[in-house]
Order: sequence, then structure tokens, then C-alpha cells
Amino acid sequence: TGEVERRVVAQLLTMMDGLEERGQVVVIGATNRLDAIDPALRRPGRFDREIEIGVPDAGGRLEILQIHTRGVPLGSDVDEKYLEEIAKNTQAFVGADLLALVQEAAMRALRRVLPDINLDDDLIPQEKLEQIVLIRSDFENALREIGPSAMREVLVEIPSVKWADVGGLDNVKQEIIEAVEWPITKPEKFVQMGIKPPKGILLFGPPGTGKTLVAQAVANESNANFISIKGPEMLSKWVGESERAIREIFKKARQVAPCVVFFDEIDSIASARSSMSEDAKVSERVVNQLLTELDGLEALKEIVVIAATNRPDMIDPALLRAGRFDRLVLVGQSTREGRRSIFQIHTRNIPLASDVSIDELANITEGYVGADIEAVCREAVMLALRENFNIENVDMKYFMEALNKVRPTLSENLMGYYKKIHELFKGGMPKEETSSYIGYR
Repeated sequence: TGEVERRVVAQLLTMMDGLEERGQVVVIGATNRLDAIDPALRRPGRFDREIEIGVPDAGGRLEILQIHTRGVPLGSDVDEKYLEEIAKNTQAFVGADLLALVQEAAMRALRRVLPDINLDDDLIPQEKLEQIVLIRSDFENALREIGPSAMREVLVEIPSVKWADVGGLDNVKQEIIEAVEWPITKPEKFVQMGIKPPKGILLFGPPGTGKTLVAQAVANESNANFISIKGPEMLSKWVGESERAIREIFKKARQVAPCVVFFDEIDSIASARSSMSEDAKVSERVVNQLLTELDGLEALKEIVVIAATNRPDMIDPALLRAGRFDRLVLVGQSTREGRRSIFQIHTRNIPLASDVSIDELANITEGYVGADIEAVCREAVMLALRENFNIENVDMKYFMEALNKVRPTLSENLMGYYKKIHELFKGGMPKEETSSYIGYR
């Protein structure tokens, strides 16, 4: 702080709480950088009350929308129910964002009618003015343009993946719905039953089984804010920056709750605290910060943390206890029915010949994970196009050829490795076996 600023602060302190009475004068200050204010101003007698004007909830957003659409000509399809729907789907929008949304929708309504209006006329006919009304499509198009300013630094585009696009992971889906969707949509039930909802879920399993796909489906289906963190981007060479990044993410999540925080490849930032190299010290501090955020004095309300990894043995054990990552879910080998549903999802838009049997393909693809099955379907279409570019249907022979080119990810050794870790997490593995799983790569 410069000398001038110091003198200004000192003068302000004197005027607000000096020898002379202020009289009937009330001072109101506003800021969006609370920590930058001199602490001497933040005590009773000066600024007595600190009122945080946070991000509005669904009810607050509806009230703001009603105010901003009060003088706006709305179409017959934009009723109170539709405004409630917009309020429900505009998480993290603040008042200014909702005003911008209504203004953008109004501009789109104006652009729709503008070609029919002769701007050279002094007077625009009344019937033309009556045509300028905001309809649903105006709001839907405006929502594509206007984003929440409260999430600008960490905003990710919500994926279009739905639970219907996730095949063969029924048990995982149920665990995720219980841990993520229930606490957000039915929090009163947890209060009634006297328990706290789970804080974190760790998805682990072989590559390509659909861990990230599940997180994308959660983002779409849970109707909550979604912050996606790629593990390695958290690490910085500057001391304290990595921990600060973690702290800022959780701070932002608290502001825009309900929120789902997704850590992809969490093993890169939360590896076990053991070695004493310089990199390990950075990782150690990041783990400490994560532990504090997940289970510290500040409770996580309406925030669920999901993490994904295919190297669970590298994660610090302190993160894996109840109260931090409460649920450890193995996303593993699909059953025959699971593979059948994955084939159905990936062949939905492929014109199949009559001889293609999904059941037979599911029977002969033991050890294939979701990513392998997607690759098989893509390769079959490419082989068919290579043979005849004007082909209309893909025959079974192309799928059989594709199976020779795409090898299964899972082997007995790999699944044995993950099953041993799963047993270890459940506490069911004998002590003499616990060291044997670490050597597998």
C-alpha cells in the first residue's frame, strides 16, 4: 500500500470513530475484494455489520427474473412455470447475469421481427410492435450465449452425456445417484434420518471402463454446478501456488453450491506422502490442503467431490478413509448384459445389416471395456467404408474383422490387480498379501 492510501485510511478511521461524533450519518461500503480492506475498518464502531450478498438460490433467481421481465412483452408459452424452469437451470447466475439473459432474449426477439419493419417510416404500425414478444426459443438461444459470472474462472461446458448413454455400469450408477443426486434433490430426507450424506466418491478401475463418462453423466443429470479439475494442472513450481489453487476451487464451490467437484487423474496430485524429493514436498502440501478442505473445520455443505484414477495404490491412504472419500467404487469388467447395452449405445446411429447379432458380439467380447467396444464399432464402419464408400449397411463380417484389430484392455492379471486393491479397500485382504499388489504395473 502506498503512502497516500495509508493517509486516506487513517483519515477514514478518524472520521468514523474519532473524538467527534458522526451524528446522523450512516456509512455504507461495498466491495468484491473483502480481504483487501484494512482490518482496522472491520471492527464494531466502524463498519459494524458485514453483509455478504452471495449467489442467489433458485427462489432468489425466480424473483429476480420476475422483476426483470415485469415490463417485457412475453409470449403465451413463457408463463410462470417456464420462468421457474429457467431459474432452476441457471445455477451460479447472479442478478446481473439474469438481467443480461433477459436483454439477450429481447434482442433476439427484436432481430426476428426487424426484417419486416421499415425503419424509414416515422411511425411503426402498432401491429408490428405487437409482434415483438419473447418466446421460449429466444430464452433458450440466449442461455447459450450468457454464462454465470460467478463460475467464469472454473466454468466448464456441461457435457451432453445422460445416464442412458452409460451402459454396463448399473451398480456404479446406483452408488453415484445415492451419493450425489439424493443429497442435492432430497436433503431433508438425510436430516430426517439423522445422517450426513457422503462427501466424496473415488472411482477406480482399468483405463477405458467409463470413469470420466460417469462424471460427465452426473454433471448433466444432477442439475448442480460442475467444476472439473484435471489433476496435473493444479501443480505449480511456485511455493504455495498449488495449495492456493485447491483452496480457491473449494472456495468457489462453496459460493455456488450445490456443486459437484470432479478431480480427474487424482493420483497426480494426491500421491502418498513418503519420499523426500522436492516434487514430493509439493505433492505433500497439496495432499494436506485437500485433507483440510474435505474434512476440516469448514464443513462442505451441498458439495460432493468425485475423483477418478486408474492407479489407486498411489493415492495417500489418509484420503481414503470415511469422512473424506466415503465411497470407493470399482468401475471394472462389464458383464455380458453390460457389453450388450454398450454395443446397443454405440451402434444406435450405425445402419446395421440384418446379419449383425448384438448378442453374439457381447458373447465373444470378454475382457473388452467400453472404450474397446466403441473402437470396435468405429473400426467396423471404417473397414466397410474402405471396401465400398457407397455402402449403406455394415455387415457382421466387418465387426469380426474389427475384433481382430482391436485387442481387449483387460487381462486376468490386470483384473486380479484391481480386485486385490478392492478387497484391500474393503479391509478384506490378509496382511501378508498387502505388499504383493504394489509391484504390478
